[in-house]
Amino acid sequence: MSTPGGAASERQLPRELGAGHAAAIVVGTVIGSGIFLVPAEMMQAVGSPGLVYLAWIAGGVLSFFGALTYAELAALRPQTGGEYAYLRDAYGPLFGFLNSWTWFMIAKPASIATVTAGIVRTLGEFSVFSFLPSRVFAPLPVTYEQVVAISCALFISGLNYIGIRKAADFQLVFTILKVAMICAIVAVGFSYVRGSIGNFSTRFQGAQGGIAGFMAALVAALWAYDGWNDLTMVSGEVRRPERNLPIGLIGGVAVLIGLYMAVNAAVQYVMPAAVVAVSKRPAADAVEAVLGAWGAAALSVGIAVSMLVTLNGTVMSGARPAFAMARDGYFFRALAEVHPRFRTPSTAIVVQAIMAILLLLLAGTFKQLFSLSIFSEWLIYMAAAGTVFVFRRRGDTSPYRMWGYPVVPAVFIASSGVLLYYTFLDNLRNSIAGSLIIAAGIPIFYFFARRKRSVEHPGGGTLGEPS
Repeated sequence: MSTPGGAASERQLPRELGAGHAAAIVVGTVIGSGIFLVPAEMMQAVGSPGLVYLAWIAGGVLSFFGALTYAELAALRPQTGGEYAYLRDAYGPLFGFLNSWTWFMIAKPASIATVTAGIVRTLGEFSVFSFLPSRVFAPLPVTYEQVVAISCALFISGLNYIGIRKAADFQLVFTILKVAMICAIVAVGFSYVRGSIGNFSTRFQGAQGGIAGFMAALVAALWAYDGWNDLTMVSGEVRRPERNLPIGLIGGVAVLIGLYMAVNAAVQYVMPAAVVAVSKRPAADAVEAVLGAWGAAALSVGIAVSMLVTLNGTVMSGARPAFAMARDGYFFRALAEVHPRFRTPSTAIVVQAIMAILLLLLAGTFKQLFSLSIFSEWLIYMAAAGTVFVFRRRGDTSPYRMWGYPVVPAVFIASSGVLLYYTFLDNLRNSIAGSLIIAAGIPIFYFFARRKRSVEHPGGGTLGEPS
């Protein structure tokens, strides 16, 4: 692929990540605070452990089918930006641009702001950090919470700035520790002398129930699974991508399913359905029941570290879509710069950090922005998964051919459509707003497309395919 505005060697990111790094990006990014919190929300929605498990299984199968589909696409198009490359090459540069526009301008900065704020809230559970809600300087509306959150964002952005390998090694080591912590939670839960298998037969009578309730539980489960696609955004930096990308995606999601089911079982073994439903921190309450307050405190520290690893994966992946579309000439050229020493998309990382910091300084506004992106994210997943049919019809052969084609991608796309339908109706205002934000990228794309055409074809001509 040619790169406008410079030699190809000046715009390439080095392939330094192995299969272990790839799996750690999937597992470490996905496991944040969700698994420790959503069991309560799911129980409130469906009312019984059996239906909670059915939602976990359905969410896991849907995510696994998505991973299988993306594994074939990633092996076929192992390029920086992931979904950007699939949509660009299947449907045209406009669709690739809208994908990257959504991730870089809304979803990723809002995710960074949300995760860092979550870290601060977790630290706030300790009395030593009781000062966090206070203002740093009385006249300024900036709190210590915001300062700590911004510091986390800057630290992880700085780590990614100085090298993908350093950030990936951090991801690998702390993902291993995160998995060990989850295994410890499971062991502690099932060691509880007052625990009972009978808890799996209890019910919460105040549940929402019905199809709407199950869909609410499924959305909660999918939120806990969300983020497995982030690996594809760094595809251009993975060694032997035809092998390591499928291993990372498929193996990573399989590990997630096992861990999530085990944690939910341990929590349910310790507490009956009615207690799980009203718990603000089900996993922490389960650990506290077994080990006391010190155990819950240790888990809170572990959750904060877990979220820091999630933040690292989010920052790592978030800068790549903008880098890819800028390299193709469809965005500000500065974002396509590769640092001469660290070989990272340094400008894109810096801009992403600035955008996240601005959201943090706007206090609660970032939560609203994040809710705007939920509908658009699943729209991207569905559209990107559909490209596998386009590539197969063209005769493009991927080094990895998914199991179950065409049923697997068709089920994923159909399920995504159902989820989008319920999400749209349940959150109509934000879904419409999210769609409008995506549409706002269309005139911006044509501005850069015209500029690209004027540079490549000074005498005129029609807009061609991306270089």
